[in-house]
Amino acid sequence: MTGFTVALVLVVAAAGLLRWRRPAWYWLTFGVTLASLRVLVRYGTVMDACGLTVPPSRWRLALARSTNRPAPDSRPPRILLLRPTRTGLVLRLKLRPGQDAFDVASASDRLRHSFSMYGVTSREIRSGVVEVRMTGYDVLKRVQMPATTETRPMRVAVALREDGSVHYRDYRAIPHALTLGATESGKSVYQRNLVAGLAPMDVALVGIDCKQGVELFPLARRFSALADNPDTAAELLDALVARMGEVYQLIRAEQRITADVPDAEIAADIWDLPDHLRPTPVVVLVDEVAELALYATKEEEKRRDRIITALVRLAQLGRAAGIYLEICGQRFGSELGKGITMLRAQLTGRTAHRVNDETSANMAFGDINPDAVLAAIQIPAEMRGIAVAGDSTGGWHRIRAPHTTLRQAVNVCNRHADRTPDLPELAPFRPALPGTPAAPVTLSKAAPATA
Repeated sequence: MTGFTVALVLVVAAAGLLRWRRPAWYWLTFGVTLASLRVLVRYGTVMDACGLTVPPSRWRLALARSTNRPAPDSRPPRILLLRPTRTGLVLRLKLRPGQDAFDVASASDRLRHSFSMYGVTSREIRSGVVEVRMTGYDVLKRVQMPATTETRPMRVAVALREDGSVHYRDYRAIPHALTLGATESGKSVYQRNLVAGLAPMDVALVGIDCKQGVELFPLARRFSALADNPDTAAELLDALVARMGEVYQLIRAEQRITADVPDAEIAADIWDLPDHLRPTPVVVLVDEVAELALYATKEEEKRRDRIITALVRLAQLGRAAGIYLEICGQRFGSELGKGITMLRAQLTGRTAHRVNDETSANMAFGDINPDAVLAAIQIPAEMRGIAVAGDSTGGWHRIRAPHTTLRQAVNVCNRHADRTPDLPELAPFRPALPGTPAAPVTLSKAAPATA
């Protein structure tokens, strides 16, 4: 008995230590079993307390009366599936008549407390079936991406959601996106994960970084074109608009609209073309978009209108030509001038890290979901990398990208530098890659004057 007691104490101590230091390990060893038992044992009581039961049907009451039996109890949703995951539990429920998915969503916080879980979210799978995802610990505190993710062309696993699932950036489904974030909010790390995920794919990367290229130029070996100032950016965007027109001419020439061609084979975008004719898709990453919209002179105002017009054209027409926009910035508001609101309307995907004002959050999610605005302005300053991601459908999630250093992103880009395509239209903007590093620039006030 003494040996059993010692072993039990050691197991409890090990479980407590794992829960404190390594919550993911604790969940996989002890937490998943205990949580599954809690859900199964407490299920009926919890559902009744949360108002997720329905009274017995008339025929059951009539049957009970005719047989002199007690009236049957109210019935909770039927469990179709209880599946453990590496971060929590997935509970699939069959709703009873009279219930809907909103009832489960509104009771999510009560379910979280009742089942002693860290977080609970729900979504409707199909009519009458709701999936409840429970997380056993804070998966966003220390992001660990799964070893394997679903891979497909133009789809990047870029972050982890608060329910433990992977957040993908799918350019085929959401062509253009807006990413906002104040200084030190984690926006640059999110962008590095995006570039690192696109680097192994057959895609051309185009960057516009008006901070003299300090963010994107270290990744230059994987970029087909780069611009580090507004003047070069204006010329680069004009070249992309010209490429878009040439791609549309190719699609027109290869549409194959004849009576013997099935409807599904008629080309309407680059993905309908044969592999040997399909142009390389292009992802345009714009860092600090406000620098492209600011001006101080008449000449700069003309350049600004030229840039915004080109961006709006690419956002409106670029999807079918395989040109996708990724707009990033610290601030994005109507005070940036005409055309900004029109540009925002074309950016379906929205991601907001910590922002300094509610107006920026409203520009990201005001036309999508007011709850997402509230979640974005409540992100604490010490939680870098936490963001709210949503789209035009109204759905949104809290996400966090894994911490990727600039060196790690550079190594990935250098490893896949052979995949960088040479696009004739963008050849003048191909970044120069000298064999020897340039002489360091002295930033001291006592630096000697150059001749």
